[in-house]
Amino acid sequence: MDSWITGPAIYAVLWWLVIFMVLPFGVRRPELHELEKGQEPGAPVKPRMLIKIIVTSVITGVIYGILYLIFEAGWISFRE
Repeated sequence: MDSWITGPAIYAVLWWLVIFMVLPFGVRRPELHELEKGQEPGAPVKPRMLIKIIVTSVITGVIYGILYLIFEAGWISFRE
């Protein structure tokens, strides 16, 4: 990676892509008897966001590491 800002920028873009892929995992909609007044019926019962953020960070770290090795090895170059 050429610049000190390139690495974190690539990581941030990858992180957001992965979080949107991880968000639907384990989602359960509430049953009709579980709904409270004013509650959105499509809202998940237990979103478990902390677990999803940790999983997203680990997956993104692995993908970023693989991409870093590919770019540093010279297998893919955007300069030529």
